[in-house]
Amino acid sequence: MRTPTMEDYIEQIYILIHTKGYARVSAIAEALEVQPSSVTKMVQKLDRDDYLNYEKYQGLVLTEKGKQIGERLVYRHELLEKFLQIIDVDEAEIYKEVEGIEHHLSWDSIDRIGELVAFLEDPEQWKTFQAFKDKNER
Repeated sequence: MRTPTMEDYIEQIYILIHTKGYARVSAIAEALEVQPSSVTKMVQKLDRDDYLNYEKYQGLVLTEKGKQIGERLVYRHELLEKFLQIIDVDEAEIYKEVEGIEHHLSWDSIDRIGELVAFLEDPEQWKTFQAFKDKNER
């Protein structure tokens, strides 16, 4: 059973590996704004739970399980950002909003939101949505 904190770590590790090519305790701590000692404890737990392989002072590598979960967590985050943009949430609030809701939605709900976003990305559907929105804002 993954906790929201575990998910945040896996997601951040996945992002670091894909952007920098590596993820070290110090980079994870900086990205998540936590102490390196907290990162070390969580990384050890994630290693025990087979999400990553960690060797002290050597860095870490996501396992296949960790990569799959990381990819799904990044997808969830990006999808929710896109959804909130579509429904005109203030851009300055989107990150905070996503962080507040992402761990509280089931994967089934995430998939339904994905379908809705794909639907609204169709130019004709978008026009219909905008017309509906404009009509109801008056």
